[in-house]
Amino acid sequence: MSGLVSWIERNWSAAVIPVAVFVATLIAMFWLRKLAYTSLGRWLKKMRWGTHAMLVQAIKGPSILWCLIISALLAEAVSGIPSEWKSPIGRGLCTLLLISVTISLLNIARGLVLFYGPKLRIPRHTLVIIRNIARIVILVVAILILLDIWKVPVTPLLLLIAVAVLAGALAFRDAVPNLLAGFQLGATQQIKVGDYIKLETGEEGCVTGISWNNTHIKALDESIVIIPNSRLLQHTFINYGHPLKKAKDPFRFNSRTHLTELTGMKAKNLRELANTLENAADAVVYYHTHRFLEQHHYLTPELTNDFALWVSDALGDDVLGERLASVDTFEFPNLGALRERLVSIIEEYIAMRPNLREAMEGREFHFMKSVTVIFPIAYVAHDLREFVEALRKVSLGSLYFHIFESRLRLGRGLNDFTIWLKDSLGEEELGEEIARLDPYIYTLEGLRSSLIQLMEKRIK
Repeated sequence: MSGLVSWIERNWSAAVIPVAVFVATLIAMFWLRKLAYTSLGRWLKKMRWGTHAMLVQAIKGPSILWCLIISALLAEAVSGIPSEWKSPIGRGLCTLLLISVTISLLNIARGLVLFYGPKLRIPRHTLVIIRNIARIVILVVAILILLDIWKVPVTPLLLLIAVAVLAGALAFRDAVPNLLAGFQLGATQQIKVGDYIKLETGEEGCVTGISWNNTHIKALDESIVIIPNSRLLQHTFINYGHPLKKAKDPFRFNSRTHLTELTGMKAKNLRELANTLENAADAVVYYHTHRFLEQHHYLTPELTNDFALWVSDALGDDVLGERLASVDTFEFPNLGALRERLVSIIEEYIAMRPNLREAMEGREFHFMKSVTVIFPIAYVAHDLREFVEALRKVSLGSLYFHIFESRLRLGRGLNDFTIWLKDSLGEEELGEEIARLDPYIYTLEGLRSSLIQLMEKRIK
């Protein structure tokens, strides 16, 4: 017993100092471990990554072993162990640390692939390939470090790896940038399925899918545009954000063309004008009340119609001409009501002035009508954002059809836009605003701008 005590008295520093270093380092390592977990958790939550729990779980247990190994390495470095034993012990501890870190990295790589794979809609077989590639890369790096720890030459292995990497880069030179861009899109959530995006190169539409190499968007004409992920990140794009409320039925834009047809009917005085107009088809009434508006859509239109122009020019009756020109077409829900109003004005005037003037030969009023052919165009809108973007692109003929012709010629009483907004989108207030908008006081381009302005205000 006295011999043991005397040995401790002679060698206490050789035993106590390494133990003290081990304990102090271990305490410091556990404190740093706690601080690192807190900081990592805050950062991951700030970045809004859904992998927070997986990352913490992958390193929480092994990090205890890392603290012990690092503390043991420092204790071994200050101990009095003979030099011929220090090197193998130090390498053995480093090997244990490397194995533990490698296992954690393999678990993290597996978790990331399983988490982001479904989000990026990567096929199952591709997920297996990606996971195996990640494993190989981690294991190769770990083996290289292990060989370096035990002082084994690694130059031949490095050359072999370099050749393999070069061959792989050449084989997958197009796929790799798209794969990396796909991971970036998934990690940052810059674009999500359902977002409406618009590229500076002109492509636009609703994102329907983000795969490992391509992003799919459905354009306004319902075609699918496939954009490589790397190209998507190389160009500027506008993300209008989450999808708006979907309509029960999509709005399908139409346009029309028409031919002017002579009816063979004509009038040389007001009596003949009133009698013929009273029995004329709606197509005749529409043509003579809207011809000027359609042919001069680039001008701010004045309220006029062919009847008012003929009465003033051919009959020289400016008073009646002004009364006919002052009829506000927007007040009438259909062409029948408009016809009755025009006829009643003429009849009242005839009753006050029975002496009818007649037009000179060759200046009679010839009744004409338009034969309209309606046809669908490519643009389709499923929500208000798509509707606005389509409205920017459709022809003036399409705009004219949905605002003017559908309201009067088709006897709907309201324009097509208002009907769709109310019935399919439930946008009663916006529909009423557009219904109250008098289209006869705008040019067609001015009307388009006003409609877009009203709808964009609702979107915001």
